[in-house]
Amino acid sequence: MPRTARLDIHGLLYHVIVRGIERRPIFHDDRDRTFFVERFAALLQETQTDCLAWSLLQNHIHMLLRPRSASLSTFMRRLLTSYAVTFNLRHKRCGHLFQNRYKSLLCDEESYLLELVRYVHLNPLRAGLAATMKDLSTYPWCGHAVVMGNRSLTGQNTEEVLERFGKTLKNARAHYETFVSEGITTDAPEPEQAKGLRRWLAGQIGKGNDLTADDRVLGGENFWQEMHLEAEAEHPTAMPLPVLLNRVATAFDVTPEQLLRRTRVLGVADARAAFCYLAAHAGGHSGAEIARVLRMSRSGVCIAISRGEILLKNRMDLLKILPS
Repeated sequence: MPRTARLDIHGLLYHVIVRGIERRPIFHDDRDRTFFVERFAALLQETQTDCLAWSLLQNHIHMLLRPRSASLSTFMRRLLTSYAVTFNLRHKRCGHLFQNRYKSLLCDEESYLLELVRYVHLNPLRAGLAATMKDLSTYPWCGHAVVMGNRSLTGQNTEEVLERFGKTLKNARAHYETFVSEGITTDAPEPEQAKGLRRWLAGQIGKGNDLTADDRVLGGENFWQEMHLEAEAEHPTAMPLPVLLNRVATAFDVTPEQLLRRTRVLGVADARAAFCYLAAHAGGHSGAEIARVLRMSRSGVCIAISRGEILLKNRMDLLKILPS
């Protein structure tokens, strides 16, 4: 089943989950964790990304992030690539460290921020890595200790969380700790299981029946509509690939069905190459999207894009099929 495209919009809140491949550990010791946290903090500063909550478990990671300048995908690529390379070198292993791609859930911040902070920061307690709330308040691999003032992480935005609990720092921390501890008794999904988490979080704030149908979003239909408008403003909608496919087919005097089939027939092969180039460089679509439509590999799309670029130099008229 093809992957759905990510939602990646500056200034919005994301709950990000990273898992080890085959549920294997991604941290073997505190040296691994220290390197990850240091790299994490450096990138938060460098990319101006807000972190509202985070926790490291043995084989997965939870983060609550709000990207401001760099995209979430750029931030995560840099973070996970550098960690995986270092981890593999240190432990003399090769191959993938993380399971598929990270999971990101675009969140309605106004409704869900505090519940998400509580959920993320309670994960070490639920996983048995911290025995009590007192232990959690000093546990070094979770943002809760940072909010409580017992640890530090450059880039973690504790003020934005605490200002919702009181006017003085002392009162805010006391009320925040009470709020977090009240979540211990709730029947939350296991930290390793993402299934059902979205609906459980919605149920916690009494909005279990208000979720949008889009499972990439934690929020209701009104939030989804507002988010969709922001996405269009930030990333103007490209010509839909089916529309582009039909126009390229007409320009090359072939059928859309022929374009969807692998063939070495010269006219069709040229049309597929032109479609790949126009979709990628003029239409703004990713190689993965193009590969899904044409049922080909990403490397095949890259080759076709190069062929299409050469072809378009002699067929400038094809650019007329794109919107102005």
